[in-house]
Amino acid sequence: MRYRDDIDDEGAPPQAYRDDDNASLHSNDSATSEAVLIDHAEASDEETYEPQEPYYANKYIHPRFQRYWRATVTWVKGPQPPRLWKIQPFLPRVQTAPITFLNSFFPKRKQKVSLLIFFYFCWVLSFSLVLHRSAFTADIPGYGSPITKRCTDRFWDDGNGCGLNGDLCRPFENFTMPFRCPANCKRVQVLNPHAVGDEEVNYRPLVIGGPTDEEETFKNTYYRGDSFICGAAIHAGFINDRYGGCGVLAFVGEKSNYPSVNKNHITSIGFKSYFPRSFSFVDGTTSKCRDLRWPLLGVSLTFTTLLSLFTTSPAVFFPSVFIGIFFHVALASDPPNLTDYYAIISIALGRLLPASFCMLAVYNFCVKRQQQGLTAQIEKTVLWLGGCWVGALNNYTFDKIPIERLTPHDIKQQPGAVPALIIIVLILLCIALGQAWAIRIEGRLPHYLAVYGIYVAVILALVAIPQMNVRIHHYILGLLLVYGTAMQNRPSLLFQGLLVGLFINGIARWGFSSILQTPDELRGDGQLGSLLPLLAPPIIHNNFGTGLMPNITFEWDLPFPKHYDGLSVLVNDVERYHGYEDAGKKSFTWVRHDEELPEYFRFAYMSGSGRGDYTKAGKWRTDGGWKAPKKGAS
Repeated sequence: MRYRDDIDDEGAPPQAYRDDDNASLHSNDSATSEAVLIDHAEASDEETYEPQEPYYANKYIHPRFQRYWRATVTWVKGPQPPRLWKIQPFLPRVQTAPITFLNSFFPKRKQKVSLLIFFYFCWVLSFSLVLHRSAFTADIPGYGSPITKRCTDRFWDDGNGCGLNGDLCRPFENFTMPFRCPANCKRVQVLNPHAVGDEEVNYRPLVIGGPTDEEETFKNTYYRGDSFICGAAIHAGFINDRYGGCGVLAFVGEKSNYPSVNKNHITSIGFKSYFPRSFSFVDGTTSKCRDLRWPLLGVSLTFTTLLSLFTTSPAVFFPSVFIGIFFHVALASDPPNLTDYYAIISIALGRLLPASFCMLAVYNFCVKRQQQGLTAQIEKTVLWLGGCWVGALNNYTFDKIPIERLTPHDIKQQPGAVPALIIIVLILLCIALGQAWAIRIEGRLPHYLAVYGIYVAVILALVAIPQMNVRIHHYILGLLLVYGTAMQNRPSLLFQGLLVGLFINGIARWGFSSILQTPDELRGDGQLGSLLPLLAPPIIHNNFGTGLMPNITFEWDLPFPKHYDGLSVLVNDVERYHGYEDAGKKSFTWVRHDEELPEYFRFAYMSGSGRGDYTKAGKWRTDGGWKAPKKGAS
């Protein structure tokens, strides 16, 4: 092994330092050598040091590793000189035909600008006319204007949200309501365990009940009051999932024995007991109002395709496509979950400006570099624009992937989420390796490794923040990865369009959600993790042969645990009792409502008007026996 003893080219020789007095003596010609101090003389206080050999860490590294490192650095830098990617169109005369046609009939710049303005006018007019017909509906004869419902709307709140005996959610019967549902409500599911009696449902539509006769008539079809309204209408066949629809529903009061029926690709949930509020649909009131998101998709797809084919300027193509697809998602294909359409328009405009600044950066660093000089019009349309639409229609294109939210809790409990996540990660890894190789050919890989190293370091720093959770929303994923597509090859065209589309969908639908969220934000309507009541086995009086109705009594100890001052009791998912410690009451007695139906009891501590988690349901069977609740919250 050879070590370097000499100083390298960038080093400097050791400097000889003198104090000011000595320097002045040397500079004065009249001062003789008598005034010069001699090294190591007794008269001199100066300490002298031998020059030290520079320190080289690599002398402790084995030459083999040094060779590997130099070879790696050389490989990462890429070929010399670098080779820029350039798409050579397949069938170039065919792909450039739209540009040739445009230049033949509109050769001047003013003509092209005027044509572009007219094109924008036709686009906005067509979209606006179809959107107005889709968003605003005429009255239903005899019932008035329908009330717009969201896919998740219900007539009953969870837990004790409807108050004692459900009084806050009245009326229970003898009331009709015209309603309107948007399209694509069949896919909406509950994302946290939801108790229905002693059963817990998750990751399925919350539709409880259905037809109770073989003919499946609307008269004999009813649903529990806490069902998804639009999901129930689709299940009953009252409206169409593809186009939504309007109609009239009626509250039919207390019903029992809600059946579980598989109909119209929705399997409803059964419930064997009674519930105070139910609804059905009024036959013959279905209106022809439709959610025209699919005709609107045809309009937007047509105009974006024409723009892509007939323009080669990235400065015209990218902003036009971005704004057009943004408003299509925000107003038509995946609007915010609101019932007032004017509020939806307001939110879309509020989100457009910050999203445009993000896309300006994407244009300058990624899109412009990729599409400058690109003449493959058909390939650009199919790959970039097609990928952008696939990402923007994320609520349809990736709907079947069993991952609702990219959080550890959801991935752990949702069936099929772990294998799906593994497959997605492997696909992304393969794509990343392919893109890294392509970037290396252009000689830019060291720069990209530095940029993405910073990304990773920042994310790891965010993960280390206590009491917060990192959540990578798909708009964040699009922004992080799009920088790796700033080159002109076919895979980058597809990936860049897809990532821009994901960004558009994320912002237009959800807004700029934070990358750091609190546990409460991620939990949503899930379990709180609060303390659960512990009750002794109930006292049951079945009163057989006495003519009296059976009753059941639950008892508890006072005082309640710290931070709690009350107790809430649900019977068949309806709050039937809440009491506070200062009243001194230590028991609750419930008289059976119907001897032929089971009843389900759940308990939760209260703190003021707020309540904690409810226990799982205990079952009072029809034979008078008691089935104790399982451990854990519901």
